[in-house]
Amino acid sequence: MPSVKSAMKALCKMPVSPNRKATPPANGALASGSPNAASLPGLFGYTGLSLLSFAANSLLCRLALGGATIDAASFASLRLAAGALLLSLLNHAAPAPTEPIARGNWAAAAWLFLYAAAFSFAYRGLSTGVGALLLFGAVQFTMLLAALRNGERLRPRAWLGWLLALAGLLWLTAPSLRTPQPWSALLMILAGVAWGKYSLWGKHSRAPLADTNANFVRATPFALAISLLNTPHWQLSAKGVCLALISGALTSGIGYVLWYRALRGLTATQAAIAQLSVPVWAALGGIVFLAEAASWRLVSAGLLLLGGVAVATLIPARLFSWAR
Repeated sequence: MPSVKSAMKALCKMPVSPNRKATPPANGALASGSPNAASLPGLFGYTGLSLLSFAANSLLCRLALGGATIDAASFASLRLAAGALLLSLLNHAAPAPTEPIARGNWAAAAWLFLYAAAFSFAYRGLSTGVGALLLFGAVQFTMLLAALRNGERLRPRAWLGWLLALAGLLWLTAPSLRTPQPWSALLMILAGVAWGKYSLWGKHSRAPLADTNANFVRATPFALAISLLNTPHWQLSAKGVCLALISGALTSGIGYVLWYRALRGLTATQAAIAQLSVPVWAALGGIVFLAEAASWRLVSAGLLLLGGVAVATLIPARLFSWAR
């Protein structure tokens, strides 16, 4: 698996296509991911680093928002601003393309802003289990629906793996499930839909660093405006600000660049199902970094969930010839 440093070097040197239009993929384009889009080890590396970044982001959000160290609007605005700043510096240092290209687009930036804002405001009103189910459920619905509408064919093993992974997610989150606040639940569903849409835009990105940088730069003013409107409810602490900056610059900014790079070699179905593993990695991170207790539920749910992801995305199809 490549290191973050080597991955960023590869992203900066990646060839791009000139005059790229800011339109969603045409029918069938979502299913065009193949080993030709990226070498297999590199694809695993970029995907793995992306998912670990998402898990780390989950922990940072839990410490910041769950710990009431910062208000939701300030967290979202600082997160996007920090990502925009770091990515702008990296993009400036990257080799200039030989021909002019389009960088990012307003649609993707709008989805990024909606995800960051809705997620932050929804977080405090939901238990961890309910939040994970609503977020990842909405992501799955959005991306799988798009995959089916754009010509992807989900084979039986993909459905089997998806159902196993969902069962693992339900088993993992069951202890903290309780009736959610309706407004928070709606916001978390919106966050999931927005993230799914943002990921789908990444399928046709040919300049992940430039595109992600431009999307963050475009989204930041809207987040800052929300934060200014929320001035009476500001709640800032040094810890909360630091967590927001780290989340924005590293686990969001760089993590999303790596995700856009990985999406070039993944189908929409693979990308959707792979993200179901994030709660497991986040739980393991909580054990390692936050001294949270391990449990047999985590072990069994993790095996079921990761096994389902492997069945759907990694295990050779010939082993499931009986299910075709």
